[in-house]
Amino acid sequence: MNDVDERIKNTLDKIKPFLNQDGGDVKFIKFEDGICYVNLTGACKGCMFADMTISNTIEDILISEVPEVIKVVNEDEEA
Repeated sequence: MNDVDERIKNTLDKIKPFLNQDGGDVKFIKFEDGICYVNLTGACKGCMFADMTISNTIEDILISEVPEVIKVVNEDEEA
């Protein structure tokens, strides 16, 4: 695992408690070409606010804490 992956995971660990409060979670999948791929699980999976959670929360925080991240994409595990 490289430094960027590690910093992404550490940042996601800070976000997880807030998602856990509502029964959800986020899992890091990979970082490639500036894009961080995650998977929303639990109550977050399929929630009508999932896109907002990705763009307004997870993406904003990751971009501010890990400058290499330019976008966050929710990648469904079944896809």
